[in-house]
Amino acid sequence: MPKLVINTKKSNYLNGIFKQHWLRFWMRHAGISKFGHFATRLATWFAPPHKAGTVLANMNPNGYIAPSATLYHSNLKLGAHILIGDRVIIFENKKGGPIELGDRIRILRDTTIETGFGGKLSIGDETWIHPRCQINAYKASIEIGCGVDIAPNCAFYSYDHGFGSGEIIREQDLKTKGKIVIGNNAWIGVGVIVLSGVHIGNGAVVGAGSIVTQDIPDKAIAVGTPANVTKMRSES
Repeated sequence: MPKLVINTKKSNYLNGIFKQHWLRFWMRHAGISKFGHFATRLATWFAPPHKAGTVLANMNPNGYIAPSATLYHSNLKLGAHILIGDRVIIFENKKGGPIELGDRIRILRDTTIETGFGGKLSIGDETWIHPRCQINAYKASIEIGCGVDIAPNCAFYSYDHGFGSGEIIREQDLKTKGKIVIGNNAWIGVGVIVLSGVHIGNGAVVGAGSIVTQDIPDKAIAVGTPANVTKMRSES
């Protein structure tokens, strides 16, 4: 019998071409509609895990919204080529204000974003929010600029609970010191907590594990609990 010879290189090449056509075909139809979700799910059949979302987001102005993401918000504006990763939740609580997300934003897995009780949120173009972050805009706005890098496990709260002795804390009214503003091209390290009324300047760096309770100037480097400026980037 003649021996069957398989050209492995050619087979792999053709397989790669098929996968590329599959991804591009279905991503052309991706979006937030039911069919758009269906098309996204089909596209992911041949997409590698973890990093593929960035490539898929660039294939369609509607971006890539992971099938496992939850968008529960009546006033949500999405920019072009956005990435909303696995198990991301965007949620509107009672009296929540709008959420406006710019172009080419990356919101990675297991991040939760909420607005409620008059709070609103805006995030500028090309900002990255890494896994497991919590962004809660209640009572006041949160404004995150363009090109900001937010590392994993960060938390932003534009409010606090009252804690008077007369009643249970969870039953007391929320309060705020004002909005949170994160300037363009700031870098927020792993596990940083940012509280209400804080302005972090353009190009500032906040070290890992810091708690930000006061303003940080442009291009400053701040670390600690509470975060204090240790030097300016021009001195590095």
